[in-house]
Amino acid sequence: MMFFSCENSLQVIQEITQRDTLADVSADTITYFRSDSGRVQMQLDAPVMNRYEGVNPSLEFPEGFKAIFFDSAMNITSRIKADYGISYENTKMLEARNDVEVENYETNERLNTESLYWDQRKRLIFTRAFVKITSPDKVIFGDSLVATEGFDQRTIHNMRGTLEIEEED
Repeated sequence: MMFFSCENSLQVIQEITQRDTLADVSADTITYFRSDSGRVQMQLDAPVMNRYEGVNPSLEFPEGFKAIFFDSAMNITSRIKADYGISYENTKMLEARNDVEVENYETNERLNTESLYWDQRKRLIFTRAFVKITSPDKVIFGDSLVATEGFDQRTIHNMRGTLEIEEED
């Protein structure tokens, strides 16, 4: 008499029963504009976009993206780019990863980090990752950051670097 048995790990069972991970819609070379009262506020460009439907709909940018922000005169004020991004439609949160760069054209400052979140409802960007901020006259390092999406107001935690402070008489 012989007995045969078969055993599957929990991980294998979950992989077999999970929902399909293929995108519902895929697009190449996309450009998206966000406007208010006919005025363009932001332009998003990406080589590839994947849209996922369901309970938590999202837009994924597996080959990266670039978001450009404009003032009321259509001048570029700032830019965010990364090698990967995913935007969650229900929460209006965008997660950027891998070689993230934020640039403020008005102050000529640039932020570099490996991970950044963009709360589109509150118009804030933040990270708990190491940050480097480069400006024409200084370089600042920090362990985390919270800033407006235009990168003109910010809080840097555990800031390090050389700062020049002008004294008043």
